[in-house]
Amino acid sequence: MSGGNGTNGTNGSNGNGGHGVSDHTKTAEAIGPFPDARVLLDRYGLRAKKSFGQNFLVSDRALRAIADAAVSSDQDWIVEIGAGLGTLTARIAERVTAGKVIALEPDPDMIRVLKAELGDVDNLEIEHVDAMRYDLRMVHRMVGEPITVCGNLPYHLASQLIFKVIDARDIVRFAVFMVQKEMADRIVAKPATKEYGALGVMVRTYCDVTTVIKVGAGSFVPPPKIDSTVIKLVPLANGEPRVPIADHKHYSKVVHTAFGQRRKTLRNALRAAWPDEQIDAALAATQIDGVRRGETLDISEFGRLAAALPPATA
Repeated sequence: MSGGNGTNGTNGSNGNGGHGVSDHTKTAEAIGPFPDARVLLDRYGLRAKKSFGQNFLVSDRALRAIADAAVSSDQDWIVEIGAGLGTLTARIAERVTAGKVIALEPDPDMIRVLKAELGDVDNLEIEHVDAMRYDLRMVHRMVGEPITVCGNLPYHLASQLIFKVIDARDIVRFAVFMVQKEMADRIVAKPATKEYGALGVMVRTYCDVTTVIKVGAGSFVPPPKIDSTVIKLVPLANGEPRVPIADHKHYSKVVHTAFGQRRKTLRNALRAAWPDEQIDAALAATQIDGVRRGETLDISEFGRLAAALPPATA
């Protein structure tokens, strides 16, 4: 997956990382025009690293759209995943003058650039850290208000990072993520379409999802082989799911099992985890036709089916 600021990996130091610079001297308003990613790469003698899935966003239109979507108030506290060269970081920091940006970055070379270019900005904290191990709730405890999360996610970790945010949905106002176009298409897909699957059902069970902007491969240096899409995830009120769910793991098991063998009927797909008598009883109770395929069920039907099925033993 291509990266907005530069790094999309979450390799690197573990834990919550160390604070960037403590003696801040520059206000966010004083950042001024920020250098293009190509200028910064040349300035510091750096190149994109495949190990971090790095592709640097150079489209001002896309950067502006992401910042517009990510910032709702000048008091926002925003956690940015994969800050990279700081091209998005700077745009966000100058907008949240009464808030804070916490920039997470696993690549030590990118940390060097961030500290050199933005280390003295008073509302920016730079963390050399693996985003998967970063404690979002710690930030919420510091500010006492819901936080925002944004970033450009590596394709091989995008779903994990999205669900990390969903798991913290009670303290997240919303998230703005750039992901592989194919993944975005799957997340927003409707039932009975080719793209519809377990990922979209699980994400939209807990969030409203909208498309912010589509970003072509030519907007990056070096250009990736795929296009990207920026999506906005807004957790439902009070962190509650769209349908009543007694056990998240059980609900997830039902959804993933139903999609496990797309060519099979729902009844036959569920046989991978439940005996026939339990399946038949659940289908009868929910009045869902077992001859249908799993990809035709909507979220409300998955909720009813999960409530009717006992925990799987398989």
